[in-house]
Amino acid sequence: MKTTIMLCDYAEALGGKLYIMGGGWTMCPPGPRNMAVALRILVPWSDTNRRHRLGLFLQDESGNTISLGDPPRPVEQVGDFEVGRPPGVPQGTEIDFSAVFNFFGLPLEPDRGYRWQLEIDSEPADSVSFRTSPK
Repeated sequence: MKTTIMLCDYAEALGGKLYIMGGGWTMCPPGPRNMAVALRILVPWSDTNRRHRLGLFLQDESGNTISLGDPPRPVEQVGDFEVGRPPGVPQGTEIDFSAVFNFFGLPLEPDRGYRWQLEIDSEPADSVSFRTSPK
């Protein structure tokens, strides 16, 4: 599956479209951060009408999933999606799926690298990296 993943200040997925505010950044200040991860997935015709597992994980520079809170829990979003074939669409057409995950108050450390890792059906599909500025 072809994917597009973008960091945003805020985003929504409505009617199959992405509405993005403040998108495309790679640097942010440290501290409690609000952010959104916007996804667009092109699902091949042969993979439509099947359930797929989606996972989005916040990782450190070494690829370890970050856990926060008390008790600590991984910063992740996991769920299923399924894309149907609309009537009249020619065989072989890729069908798009859009999703947004908003995160509020993430306590990000200064001068660190982070990555949102996207997995589809337990396989790495895409990622987007960002850094926090020094204090």
